[in-house]
Amino acid sequence: MSQIKNETLNQAQEPASLDAGSAADYIALMKPRVMSLVVFTGLIGMVMAPGTMHPIMAISAIVLIAVGAGASAALNMWYDADIDAVMSRTQDRPVPSGRVDGDAALSFGLWMSGLSVLSMAVLINYLSAALLAFTIFFYAVVYTMYLKRRTAQNIVIGGAAGALPPVIGWAAASNSVSLEPLIFFAIIFIWTPPHFWALALVKNEDYKTANVPMLPVTAGTATTLNQIVAYSVVLIGVVMLPYILGFSGMLYAAGAAVLNLIFISLAVLLRFADDTQRNRLATMLFAYSIFYLFLIFTLLLADRLVG
Repeated sequence: MSQIKNETLNQAQEPASLDAGSAADYIALMKPRVMSLVVFTGLIGMVMAPGTMHPIMAISAIVLIAVGAGASAALNMWYDADIDAVMSRTQDRPVPSGRVDGDAALSFGLWMSGLSVLSMAVLINYLSAALLAFTIFFYAVVYTMYLKRRTAQNIVIGGAAGALPPVIGWAAASNSVSLEPLIFFAIIFIWTPPHFWALALVKNEDYKTANVPMLPVTAGTATTLNQIVAYSVVLIGVVMLPYILGFSGMLYAAGAAVLNLIFISLAVLLRFADDTQRNRLATMLFAYSIFYLFLIFTLLLADRLVG
């Protein structure tokens, strides 16, 4: 693996010396599609928190969460350039394609990390800054540099990084952490494995080629399908906790029940699909899961505003 990494990075960096990368390439380094969901859940955490924030402070906090998320994504792309280069889904990313030099991506990620955390500490509060720093470290170091290449539980454990933004948003607004943002964390944490394993089923050959131990590679398709159903069942219970614990009302409960029914139905259909239908249903579940999480957090906000 180390030999593949060195050879790929050398190949990626040769053309990059002729082109420092465009603004669009550096935006791509920050994974804007992933960032948009991070920012949205962070915003919901901030709005749901007790108390009020000055609009400028609130906007500043959201921008800094976005910068921190983009920084960790850039560090991820720098380190993963070798495996990105051999996977069809990621070959055209800025570093493996040679549009951005590896050292430039590393510097960009480090500077953005420092800027976002320091600014959060100075402008907002130390608690939200500490949580942001931990999130960047966990994603860039614990997940990217260790878990991803060593264990099939990479997504399960690594999902903690993607689940922290609503906690950061809550902390930014209230300078505290209570049960509510931890429930939001749990929703995203349990949602992440079935969401990503659906994609891993479709891209299984890519992960085999890159020697990344995703669950379909190490345990096979049948085990992965069973795990998707199991996590989907747990997700139903976790998603209903805001209503059960009194954080939300009937609007949220009714909407979440419908969304849960669709989610578990797709998971079960995928579990019993034959080989000709599996990739199509896995793709549907992956796409729906993004829509699902967006709507779950939208319902949380709508219920709060209506209630």
